[in-house]
Amino acid sequence: MQITVKAHFNKQTKDSKKEGLQFYLKGEDEKRPELNQLTRSVVLLSIDEVEGVELTAEFKKTSKDSKKTVLDFEVKGDASAAQTFEFYKMAGADIELTIKESQMSLEEFHAEPREGVRGKIEKDGTVTVDPNQSELPL
Repeated sequence: MQITVKAHFNKQTKDSKKEGLQFYLKGEDEKRPELNQLTRSVVLLSIDEVEGVELTAEFKKTSKDSKKTVLDFEVKGDASAAQTFEFYKMAGADIELTIKESQMSLEEFHAEPREGVRGKIEKDGTVTVDPNQSELPL
């Protein structure tokens, strides 16, 4: 599922672990039922005015008052700094926001990255590992 809405990019906040994005909707886009279906899931965000940049985010919540609907998203801190900077340049502007359903689950989104050993699996099934990244006890 994918939905494109006219929105006002209200703000972007950032700390060491996560980044928050907030958008305001007004008018007919506030009433779109697809927004409720995507809430509390992992989505891909893109802004028409920023080509080639797509952020993976958790659609945290939708809240409504008499004047507007607020959409809150959380981007993990490991998102590309260059990509989030392109989004940040649009803060305070009216934009066209595309919200697309992601194949990633919330558990995968919140999972801590694991360190591993890099290597190459050969066609015969053997693994070649760089000897400088690990050592075996004797």
